[in-house]
Amino acid sequence: MQTTMKKVFSILISIFCFTNLCFAQQPIPAKKQTKSILLMNGTAHLGNGSVIQNSLVGFKDGKITLIGDAKNVRIDKSQWDTTINCFGKQIYPAIIAANSTLGLTDLDAVRATNDFNDVGDYNPHVRSQIAYNTDSKIPPTTRTNGVLIAQATPRGGVISGTSSIMSMDGWNWMDATLKTDDGVHLNWPSYYSRNWNENAGFGMYSQNKDYDGQKQVLDKFFAESQAYSKLSNVSEKNLRLEAMRGLFSGTKNLYIHAELLKEITEAITFSKKHGIAHVVIVGGSDSWKCIEILKKNNIAVMLNRVHSLPLRDDDDIDQPYKTAAQLQEAGILFCIQNAGDMEAAGARNLPFQAGTAVAYGLTPEQAIAAITGNTAKILGIDNVMGTLEYGKDASLFISEGDVLDIKTNNVTYAFIQGKKLDLRNEQQELYHRYEEKYGIKNK
Repeated sequence: MQTTMKKVFSILISIFCFTNLCFAQQPIPAKKQTKSILLMNGTAHLGNGSVIQNSLVGFKDGKITLIGDAKNVRIDKSQWDTTINCFGKQIYPAIIAANSTLGLTDLDAVRATNDFNDVGDYNPHVRSQIAYNTDSKIPPTTRTNGVLIAQATPRGGVISGTSSIMSMDGWNWMDATLKTDDGVHLNWPSYYSRNWNENAGFGMYSQNKDYDGQKQVLDKFFAESQAYSKLSNVSEKNLRLEAMRGLFSGTKNLYIHAELLKEITEAITFSKKHGIAHVVIVGGSDSWKCIEILKKNNIAVMLNRVHSLPLRDDDDIDQPYKTAAQLQEAGILFCIQNAGDMEAAGARNLPFQAGTAVAYGLTPEQAIAAITGNTAKILGIDNVMGTLEYGKDASLFISEGDVLDIKTNNVTYAFIQGKKLDLRNEQQELYHRYEEKYGIKNK
C-alpha cells in the first residue's frame, strides 16, 4: 500500500511539474539588431588567450565591427546609436556548452519532456536540431551565467544521432539554429561492464565479454557506410547511410564517446582505418594517459566535467581537476563540457568548472578559451564565433565580475548575433516574488 501511494505521489508531482512547465512564462526572444552598439572601458577577454584592458567593442547588424584598445583607437561616439560604459566590468565571448542536452530536456523525471534518446542502436539519421525546444525553461537560466550557445546532442544507442549548434534564443528551432548537423555521435563499446552485486551492495566491474563482437558489428556498419558514401547516384536512398556521408567527405565530425585508455586508442585506430577526416574524443577521462596518440593524430578532446570523481580508486583524487592543464601543457586542443547527471540544468555551472581548472594549472585566459574559443574550433564554427574578433558574430556578454568565480560573476548584458537578450528567468522571478512576500528586501 505504501509503495502504491509513493507511486501515485510521484505521478502527481510529475503532472504538476509538467503542467507548470507548459504554462510558464518565457522571456520574449530578442529582436534583430538594428542599431549600432559600442561597449567602452571594459576589460575584454577575447577567448583566444588575449586580454584588452581598456577595450572598445562595437557591433552592428549582428557582427563585430570594432575591437581594440581605447588608447590606440580614435572614435566618434556620435556615430554609435547606443554606448554602454563597461568601466570595471568584464566582456566575454558567448560560452558554448558542448555535448549538451540543453533544449532537448526539461525535467529528467518526466519522460515526456526528454527528447534526446531514440529507439534503436544505429541512428545517425536522428537529428537533434528538430527536437530543440525554444520554450524550455532551462536555457534562460544558463543565459544569466553567460552560456548562450549549445551543441544539442542526442544520447543512447551505439550511434546516437547527429547534433546541431543552437543558440539560447528564438521562437522555434529554425530561429535558434546556428549550424545544422555538425557531427555524428558514436558511443564506443565499454571495455568493462558494471553489474550490481547484492551482497556487496554496489556495482562490480568486470570485463565486457561482448567487447570484440560489438566492435565487429560497428566495423561492418562503418565499412558499409564508407562504401555507400562513394556512390554518386543512388536509386533508393538509405537514410542511415546518407547521414554518415559527411564523415568521409570531411563535412561532419565524428564524436567518439570514450573514457578508458584502451577505448580511446582503439577508437582512434578505428577512425583512421575507415578514413574519418575529423575525430573528437568526448569524455576522455584517460586522455591524460594517451597524449602522444592524440597529438600524433591531431585529435581534439571534449573533456568530462571537471567537478567529477576519479575514474579509478588508485587515481589521484584531483585528477579530474588537473586533466585540463595536462592537455593544455601537451598542446592538445580541448574544451570543457558538462555531460552527466542533471547536465542541462547544470550547464550554467560550466564557467565555474573552468574556474576550478584554474586552481589546478590553467591560466584564467586558458580556462576561458576552454569554454569559448577552443569549443568553437572543435565544433567547426570558429569562423563566426568563439572569440571577440572583427567580422565575427556579436555573441558576447558583460559581467560585473569574474565569470570563472561563482561569487562575483553577475551578467548584466548578453547578446546573440547582436540581439540584446532579456536575462530574466523563472528562478529569478520567484526569488523576487518571495523576497517581496516575506519582506526580505526591506531587511
